Amino acid sequence: MAQGLPILVVEDDCALREAVCDTLELAGQTTISAAGGDEALQLLTRHAVSLVVSDVRMLPVDGIALLKEIRSRLPQLPVVLMTAFADVNRAVEAMRAGACDFLLKPFEPKALLEHVMRYRLPEPVDAGGVIAIDPVTSNLFSLASRVAQTDATVLLTGESGVGKEVVARYIHQHSARCKGPFVAINCAAIPDSLLEATLFGHEKGAFSGAQTAQAGKFEQAQNGTLLLDEITEMPFGLQAKLLRVLQEREVERVGGKKAVVLNIRVVATSNRDIADAVAQGLFREDLFYRLNVFPLLIPALRQRAQDIVPLARHFLAAHGARAGRPGLRLCVAAEAALQRHAWPGNVRELENIIQRAVILAPGDIVEVDALHLAVAPRLDGQPLPALSSASTAAEPARARRTDELRDVEREHILETLAAAGGSRKLAGQRLGIPERTLRYKLRQYRLAGFLDG
Repeated sequence: MAQGLPILVVEDDCALREAVCDTLELAGQTTISAAGGDEALQLLTRHAVSLVVSDVRMLPVDGIALLKEIRSRLPQLPVVLMTAFADVNRAVEAMRAGACDFLLKPFEPKALLEHVMRYRLPEPVDAGGVIAIDPVTSNLFSLASRVAQTDATVLLTGESGVGKEVVARYIHQHSARCKGPFVAINCAAIPDSLLEATLFGHEKGAFSGAQTAQAGKFEQAQNGTLLLDEITEMPFGLQAKLLRVLQEREVERVGGKKAVVLNIRVVATSNRDIADAVAQGLFREDLFYRLNVFPLLIPALRQRAQDIVPLARHFLAAHGARAGRPGLRLCVAAEAALQRHAWPGNVRELENIIQRAVILAPGDIVEVDALHLAVAPRLDGQPLPALSSASTAAEPARARRTDELRDVEREHILETLAAAGGSRKLAGQRLGIPERTLRYKLRQYRLAGFLDG
């Protein structure tokens, strides 16, 4: 059965192209094909592939020109070249341009399959809709799949916006608890005075306003998974109570006297260095070790570059469909620009940019201008290059575009808030931004006179 990402076969000889595809498909590989370099580049804008097998002698774009273009757009994509001309100079040129290897025509099917198995990208993990093209991400979900089979507590760390909740949901969905509830609580989004009752529940009359008894998040997650998001933001005094619940596997509601035995899996996340928080006295060391049973560091988006374009295409399809624009697609230059961006805001930033592009793109092709990619600081510690006179002259235009983008963003946020009946929580969920960020933006709008009250 054919499976995984397809192999792109590029050959201008129709009979040979069909023969190569047939050989690969009989061996269980999926293929797509192109009759030349231009067609191959078009296919690569619409399809993620695991390997390119291309002829060298083609017109008007030959295999080496195609190879160089692939290297500039998709530097991690492996390319194997086929040629009937054992030209040492062209072989050296191709290897310098980044070819993995050569297949000299005529070649046996066995030689073709050996090259495919040696060089193709690893199969994406079956992540239930999660994008895991890059080997770094594939390895992450392989580990997540293994720990999902146990009841071990998992600690997910990584920069803000990398997708920690996505990984937590993946673990739940691939565990024996998948039919139970998945309950998430953001420890940074709930006022300290309410967090204890929210977590542990409360009995009627436990405090002013507690008119009825209420089960907490721990009880709501019974027989399922509880996600404690941004655990390092939990007040220090409450951490001791959480530690006891994790140790005893039972919880008492606020104002209650009866312990409820728990049968849950706990996943915690943080975008901070928890060991550093422990050293600063902001987080209990014993709680850290209780949570750190199976740590998983989620890499930043810039560290899994092969996921960028597939994620962008996924978000474009999803948000385009919701906006009634299902035909949207990224042009080649836009995808190249996305690959070059530093992504300080990670996957969340990418989704927000694509969501804005759905609004701003005038036609079905999303051009670079519709992305409005901000100039991000270098993340390797190096200074930004000096501005040339031409780029300095372009600064007023860039400033105008930035102001226009802010105007569009503000209108979109205020319209979403109005559609949510003024609920910041619901609006934040629809916008895909934390409620804290939304509060900050709304405060800025009020100060600038764009919002009353």
